[in-house]
Amino acid sequence: MSVAFEVQGLGITELAEEFGTPLYLYDGEEITTRFQGLREALHPALEVFYSLKANPNISVCALLHSLGSRAEVSSLTELVTARRAGVEPRDIIFLGPGKSRGEVAACLDEDIHAIVCESIGELDLIDEVARERGITARVALRVNPRFSVKGSGLTMGGKPRQFGTDEELLLAEGKDLAGRYPNIRLMGVQVYLGTRILIEESVVENTRRILELAERLSTELGFPLETVDVGGGLGIAYFDNEKDLDVAELTAGLNPLIADFRARHPETRMIMELGRFLVAASGTYVTRVRYTKTSMGENFAVTDGGTNHHMAAVGIGSYVKRNFPMAALERLDEPATEPWHITGPLCTPNDVIGKKVPMPALRAGELIGVQRSGAYGPTASPVHFLSHGYPAEVLVLDGRAHLIRERDDVEAMLGRQRLYAAPGDDQN
Repeated sequence: MSVAFEVQGLGITELAEEFGTPLYLYDGEEITTRFQGLREALHPALEVFYSLKANPNISVCALLHSLGSRAEVSSLTELVTARRAGVEPRDIIFLGPGKSRGEVAACLDEDIHAIVCESIGELDLIDEVARERGITARVALRVNPRFSVKGSGLTMGGKPRQFGTDEELLLAEGKDLAGRYPNIRLMGVQVYLGTRILIEESVVENTRRILELAERLSTELGFPLETVDVGGGLGIAYFDNEKDLDVAELTAGLNPLIADFRARHPETRMIMELGRFLVAASGTYVTRVRYTKTSMGENFAVTDGGTNHHMAAVGIGSYVKRNFPMAALERLDEPATEPWHITGPLCTPNDVIGKKVPMPALRAGELIGVQRSGAYGPTASPVHFLSHGYPAEVLVLDGRAHLIRERDDVEAMLGRQRLYAAPGDDQN
């Protein structure tokens, strides 16, 4: 009998039968181990804030919160998700380059730790909304620094970007900036340089430079350094010739920096944002082969789910033309004998989640898994394309499988649409 994939003793065949496919399957034990392993190695002064954008499911957020994570959110729904998952307002920060008035108002009404401001125009809005409420808003400045990121798969700063305010522009404002807005208390600095960083020395060097920048800005702009957010961007390995970060090596370089900064600023709150690093390895996207075929001598397995659920697999940012790790989940021990294109049900040639993936000879009905898929899955994908809708999501925790998001059905897809009333339709 072939060896089949399982999660905490639960077999993939039974899970697929119970919950159907396509399916996102998350291993809660992997999330727990990943978080606790980092938390135990990391200097205690550096707090871990979970970036909900990586996987905003409320149960995933609640699990991480139960382990000690705080929350970094970037929309009103993410803010509400974090609160309903049990995260206290003092442990939430809100960032994003295009905040609405309603989102700013919600941050102030919830009294979260800080709004991370990304432009001078946004300071005007925050000050106005705070004035309407008769309160003072706590604001950290997101800075786009002069220096560039090292070792990032996707650069977020250090060059012209919609994120943050350029370091030069802030320094040109001088101490006038802190006093210009009577309903704002500038109290911190946030810098997020990039994501998918897999070089330990790069994380350490970027952090060192961010801490130096925060001290310099606090002094030259004349505001107290109550919070420093060093971003994060810790990556995980997806592709050939990549390896996961060594947590021991990472923290051996990072912790002395944190300790030195803490000694100089004992009251400053220090934050690291992590999303992908905490949840990506826990996830498997499970699809079932509907048909197999050959076309011009190449093998195709047409499955019931594709890029509408897993856009990262088709190629965005640094992922272009490289396959995520994939497996025939019910035949893990069988050797790969031939290349297969793994495709979905969409009417577009772009619906290919794996190109020339080494597999055993595939057949209709079997399960294919795209592994390391716990981050930037369905919520980062066009799930409504061709009206297939959301897949089910399942979290396995303590040996039990929990449905944490129902699969969309036809009524769920059509329920928010309205058929227009043509002239005469309302007549008897």
